[in-house]
Parts: sequence; structure tokens; C-alpha cells
Amino acid sequence: MNLLENISLAIAGLRAGKMRALLTMLGIIIGIGAVIGIVTIGGALTGTITGSMQTLGVGNIIVSMQSRKDNVYLSREDKISDKMLAVMRQRFEGEIEAISITENGDSGVVRDGRREAKVSTVGANSDYPAANNLTLQQGRFISVVDNAKQKKVAVVSDKLVGDIFAKNENPLGREIKVYSGSAIKTYVIIGVYKYERSLMNVSVMGEGDTPTDMYVPLDLVRKERNIWPGYTYFTVTAKQGGDAKKLTQDIIDFFDRYYHNNVNYTVSAFSMESMIAQMSTIMNTVSIAISVIAAISLLVGGIGVMNIMLVSVTERTREIGTRKALGARNGAIRLQFIVESVIICLIGGVIGIVFGIILGNVGAALLGARAALSMPAVAIAVVFSSAIGIFFGYYPANKAARLDPIEALRYE
Repeated sequence: MNLLENISLAIAGLRAGKMRALLTMLGIIIGIGAVIGIVTIGGALTGTITGSMQTLGVGNIIVSMQSRKDNVYLSREDKISDKMLAVMRQRFEGEIEAISITENGDSGVVRDGRREAKVSTVGANSDYPAANNLTLQQGRFISVVDNAKQKKVAVVSDKLVGDIFAKNENPLGREIKVYSGSAIKTYVIIGVYKYERSLMNVSVMGEGDTPTDMYVPLDLVRKERNIWPGYTYFTVTAKQGGDAKKLTQDIIDFFDRYYHNNVNYTVSAFSMESMIAQMSTIMNTVSIAISVIAAISLLVGGIGVMNIMLVSVTERTREIGTRKALGARNGAIRLQFIVESVIICLIGGVIGIVFGIILGNVGAALLGARAALSMPAVAIAVVFSSAIGIFFGYYPANKAARLDPIEALRYE
């Protein structure tokens, strides 16, 4: 009996016992489906998170102060000064595109009659758009003069404009009032930026209630919050085509000259590029770990296949005896049952792949991410299904091949 005849015989046997075959495949279906679904969701989540981080700037370098020991008091002399930044900008003039400095202000609500929109005030300098890929739709951003004079001007999102102003109404030059607790602050709109929704600003309250950032002069926020001169963190953007990794180390070395003798604080820096790579590695590791746990059900499914094949050998003992009496060799008998086991696992694997794709797409949709099917995972699932069929089908097949033909013919 050749391979095609064995396959045809195996499929005929599965049709004869559809329910038993389906129950046998169940462990394989659940295992393969879970692995494919988890890998798909993990890939979608990784792609979305790294994509959101990339919008913040792959060439960005986050520079911040770090304490050398616990419970250290931060004095004015410890902070990074404007003079240090000026020297750094001059020292790396051909490598630095922008130095973005921000300070969080108050959160509040912009009201105009019955209309309102939630905002989070962010003090920013003029380099902020270059470092954060901010897209202006109208007007301009905060300028050096705005900061120096601490003007009460604001750059708002197009989402806020849509919530507050009438359609086609020009918001530039209009005053808005921000209600924050008992305080009411008035600003003049000088620019409108495009609001981008991402996993970084997903709100459980719903898209309509999500606060958007409202940018005002950095020095204005620092004055209102009575913040000492100097900075504890800022973002450096490397020029396009530059080596962000090298610049990161150069910045660390640059500030080490200022903080070498400071026993309380030092300055650290890391690039977004390295952070994205680390995040991708972590997410992939988590996905693989969860997939391995889910794959344990494949072992249970394999045991189920072995069990049903042993039952099949017992039920077909007389058939095996008849075939051996007619001259069938042990290898032919063994191949027949291995093929049947592999067919069961392959069909279960295909159903599991379909189930996993559906599960992955539904999970990714619920997370607001774009599903990313992993073809290597699908290929591994098919190979794994075949391997399970061969591994767990060999023992029953070998048992059938070693049956004594006379004893088999006498079996009732």
C-alpha cells in the first residue's frame, strides 16, 4: 500500500468517526490557536508601541539628572544650568538639531458657553516641535521671544478647536479661558497642531474625554510654579544621519566634567533608538514565554492522539492480522498508523491556525492595534503538528506492526 492509499484510508477512517476525530484534535486546535493568537497579538502590540515611540523621535536622546544615593536634597547648584546647555549646544553644534525642554503645568478645562474641552498645560521651548514631530496646521509655535517675555499665548490641538469653536471658525488670535480648580487663566491662541492618538495617550474615559496638551511658554509655567532656575531633564535631537548612540555617550562624557566632583548627582542619557530596541526585545521575549506556556496544551493534545490511536489499533486488530496474513510487512502497517496520526494532527493544526488568526485579529482590534500575522509562527505550527503526529503516533503504529498475525486473526 503506497502513501496516497494510506492517506485516503486515514481520511476515510476520520469521516467514519467525525466526533471522535474532532475531540482528538481539540487539544491540537486549542494549542496551535493559542500560540498563533498570542504571537499575532504580541506582534501587533509591539509594532504599535514601537511605532508610537518612533513618533517621539528615533534620534532623540533623553538627558536627566540621577541621584548617586537615596534621599538626596536637590539644590539650585545641582541642576543643569542654561550656561551648560549653551556650551553643550556650541560643543556639538554640527551634531545637535534641537534641545527640547518641557515643564508640566496645571490640568484644566477650557470652556466657551456650553462647550468645553479638557487640557493638560505643558510649558515648552521653541525647539519642542523638532524633537517631538509636532505637526502645525495653523499659526506658529512658541518662540524665543514668547518665552523671554513670558507671554500668555498657547498652541492648542485641532481636537480642542473642533470641540470649542464653530466649524470653519478661525481660532488664531482668539482668547480661551482655562479653569483649573479655583484659578482661571486666559491665553491667546497662536497655533493649532494635529492631535495624534496613540497607545501613549489612550484614556479609559473615552476619546471624547481625553485631555489634549496645550503648549504655553516654558518660562511662564516655571514662573507660575515658582521653579528654581536650571533643569533636571531635557531632550536632545540628533541631526538626521548622525550617530545617536555616539552622541549619547559624548553627552554623558560632557556633563561628567561638571558633575565629576558632585557627590550627590550625576547626569545620565539614553537614546530612544536603544529604548525601542530594548522594548521590542522585551515584548518578543514575553510573547515567546506566553506561547511556550500555551504550547503545553499541545502536549496534552499529543497524548490524546496517542490514546485514540491505541484504541484504533485495538479495534482494528483483526484487520491488521488479515493484512499481515496477506503479506503486508511491518513497515507498511507502521506507516499506515503513523500517516493516520499525522493527518489528525495536520487537520487539527490547520483548524488551529484559522482559530488563532481570528483570535489574534479580535485581540488586536480590542487593543486598538493593527494585527500582524507571523508567517514563521504559522509555518512552525504546521511543522509542529506533523512532528506531534509522528512522535505520538509512532508507539501505537509500532505496536500494530509487531502484532502476531495468528493472534490478531483470533482476536474478538
